[in-house]
Amino acid sequence: MSLSRRDFLKFAGSGLVLATCAPGIAHASYPHKPRVLALNNLHTGESLESCYFNGQRYVRSELQRLNHICRDFRQDETHPMDKNLFDQISRIQQLLGVESEVQIISGYRSPVTNAMLRNRSSGVAKKSFHMLGQAIDFRLDGVSLKQVHDAALSLNAGGVGYYPKSQFVHIDTGPVRRWQGS
Repeated sequence: MSLSRRDFLKFAGSGLVLATCAPGIAHASYPHKPRVLALNNLHTGESLESCYFNGQRYVRSELQRLNHICRDFRQDETHPMDKNLFDQISRIQQLLGVESEVQIISGYRSPVTNAMLRNRSSGVAKKSFHMLGQAIDFRLDGVSLKQVHDAALSLNAGGVGYYPKSQFVHIDTGPVRRWQGS
């Protein structure tokens, strides 16, 4: 079956071609359903449930709440987080068929905090995506870390680090790559 240019553009406009050709981006055109996350910052003890996407658009006030819970608690600095991180987590949960609480290990890191952590560990990148609000280290309550890691890899949507000894998965919205830490 061959498509005319007009038919192709109809399909492309509907997002079907994008979803087929770029599975890592397919979530952006995911059906218009609300996206809800329950999060717990393990360092501050703060929890929240947020419907950050209402089925039609991202909810600015909810994204601000998510930015706050993902803040650099050491410096008490908030920075805008890339909403695609939350979409990736939502998609991971969907792939696994769970709505487990997202346990945040690290979200935004100020340059000061990143430098301090880098002095303590060789596993901290000098130009970390955490400093741009484009990375999060997390686990899902009651879900095996390996399952979370495998689901994150299947998205093909950015960097995925696996830290089984430290009990977290790192995801970011940078280039697609993978690694294993401690």
